[in-house]
Amino acid sequence: MSISLDKAFVLAAGLGTRMRPLTLHLPKPLVPLASRPLLDHVLDRIEAAGIAEAIINVHYRADQVEQHLARRHRPRIVVSDERDALLDTGGGVAKALPLLGGRPFLVHNSDSAWIEDGTPNLPALAAAFDEHRMDGLLLLAECATSLGYEGRGDFHLEPDGRLRRVTNGETARFVFAGVSIATPRLMRDVPAGPFSLNRVWDRALAEGRLYGLRLAGRWMHVGDPAALEAADALLAQSVMRGETAT
Repeated sequence: MSISLDKAFVLAAGLGTRMRPLTLHLPKPLVPLASRPLLDHVLDRIEAAGIAEAIINVHYRADQVEQHLARRHRPRIVVSDERDALLDTGGGVAKALPLLGGRPFLVHNSDSAWIEDGTPNLPALAAAFDEHRMDGLLLLAECATSLGYEGRGDFHLEPDGRLRRVTNGETARFVFAGVSIATPRLMRDVPAGPFSLNRVWDRALAEGRLYGLRLAGRWMHVGDPAALEAADALLAQSVMRGETAT
């Protein structure tokens, strides 16, 4: 079963502390990767997937983000204003729910980047989503091949696509790549104020309704200036080889 995604929510409100000093005077979504802001890479990908509208939350240096977005016409941009309080990932989605409507929607970190390999990953994610079985479907990257990631992984991917969290002392094959599909049901009965998406993911895990899909390509964890420099170099190499970078 597959779905047609009409809307995306882009997380662009964070402080970007690990990317300092680049983010002392610039919000992280506007930090350039391969000479283009991280946020534009994300919006290009959303547009290419045929998603008509992107809701983008803003907090840190919100005016700069809004001024940049004013130049963009596709996808259609709607701002979710978090100037008064930073709401974390889950709180940001919850605040934007009235804008997202009653259908499943994409959730995309503004700093998630990868080199595609074959079928583009956003259409593949939509094609794999089954609302009858799933409240969330997470895009997962191979830890071993990811650029700039040195953690122990986030999830085990079961043969049927369900997810199991890594436990203390374990390592897992997959890390969350910063992109998912969520349903309004996933966000039911959430608290007011800041909270992490991990809160609702854990509930979906317990209910057997959180699934994963392996990213086709190479994911880049653009978390700090050193990782940004490495990602720039990798993208330059991929362009020379004629690969698709997003």
